[in-house]
Amino acid sequence: MRPPLLAIVIATVLAPALARAEVGKDCHLPGTEEALHCIRLTVPLDHHAPGAAINLHVAVAPALRESARRDPLFLLAGGPGEAGSDLVPLLNSTFRKIRATRDIVLIDQRGTGLSGKLDCKPGKNSETATEDELLEQTRACIKGLNKHFNFYTTEQAARDIESVRSALGYGRINVWGGSYGSRLAQTYARLFPGSVRAMILDGVAAPDQVVPAGAHDAQAALDALFKQCADDRVCAAAFPNLRAEFQSLTMRLTASPASLNLPDPRTAENSRITMTNMRFVGTVQNILYSQADSRRLPFLIHSAYQDRWQPFIARSNIARDFASEGPAMPLHLAVVCAEDFPRLTPQLLEEDTKGSFLSPAHIMRIGKMCDAMGVPAVPYKEPAMIEAPVLLLSGALDPVTPPRRAEAARKYMRNAQHLVVKNAGHIVSPLGCAPRLLREFLDQPAAPVKANCLSEIPAPTFQLNSAGPQP
Repeated sequence: MRPPLLAIVIATVLAPALARAEVGKDCHLPGTEEALHCIRLTVPLDHHAPGAAINLHVAVAPALRESARRDPLFLLAGGPGEAGSDLVPLLNSTFRKIRATRDIVLIDQRGTGLSGKLDCKPGKNSETATEDELLEQTRACIKGLNKHFNFYTTEQAARDIESVRSALGYGRINVWGGSYGSRLAQTYARLFPGSVRAMILDGVAAPDQVVPAGAHDAQAALDALFKQCADDRVCAAAFPNLRAEFQSLTMRLTASPASLNLPDPRTAENSRITMTNMRFVGTVQNILYSQADSRRLPFLIHSAYQDRWQPFIARSNIARDFASEGPAMPLHLAVVCAEDFPRLTPQLLEEDTKGSFLSPAHIMRIGKMCDAMGVPAVPYKEPAMIEAPVLLLSGALDPVTPPRRAEAARKYMRNAQHLVVKNAGHIVSPLGCAPRLLREFLDQPAAPVKANCLSEIPAPTFQLNSAGPQP
């Protein structure tokens, strides 16, 4: 493998005056046995008023072939709160075909990963704590971080990307953005149109989308799942009253939380857990993100309805309520509290939650922490047209960025193609023939992508019992 255009060697020469790159060195990141090339880049905390600075962690996976193209692919992670280094496991699967001929660059967005992660680690009792206790724990953590959260916006992160591009000596680049990364990618393309050759956006956030207002889309995904179960002979026989059981559970937990005395799925020690409507519904929404995971949901709902909560609790504990060892929750709040919650009007809240299993209380849950963040509202601006070719990818069963969001974003793109995967949820790039299509698009971004193979991606089988999914 060759170094990326000798960029690492000459980084300090090519870096703009307001960004400094240290000479890189080999590093090993979780998710790959291969040594990547890592650089620490110093950028302004505020690109509009240089003074204080922060360090960004950048990893470069050099192209595998000597005759590599000069336009790399930058990967922008989602969340907000995930780091580019979280995508390292995808280098040898989803992006391997692209990497054959292009460098791949992973940036830990400011406030994530190795770029000064804004971290709130879960407390010892996070799995048994009440909603109010979790809220207070997170507020205390935010206060203890003592950071200027107003400098952790999407725009500042987009300007960081340009600093990285320039410091590494690249000309025009390609950008892949997944989920929130699609918002960051669009912001970057509008701020620096001359730096973007082509973009791939997966799980597309529309420019006018208010991220917390996802009740309508979540309900649509749940309805689709219930219909799929009803249309599946085996699932329908196993769970004939699935929708009614779900509605009964939500009503019961709203009226009175369930006090459960169950063995901990990890330690087997008995612990008392309070299953609230908030925790139940939040877990359901989280499960809907993955089409494979969602096929477990009928079994989990039915088991809980029969007061066998162990399988549901085990799945619920995978995703912590307010804090996580993975994504940076304070970074998530810094972005959402500044860019989304100020636009969440009472009218939008009412329209979004009407007929949904997500109530206004569920949508406003994270908003309870915005006062602790102390970030000013970022005014919404009418989006400029994006001229670079764009490939939009959507899963038909996505509960947060379904195809209609990509179509809304497409209105502000001069040259965009939109591919929808019938049997997919949130993020489709790793599925089936999609990795090959990504490479084909980047090789010829102006040509139509022939994507009939996406219809061959099968729907996962339903889980019927504790033994796991059907063969």
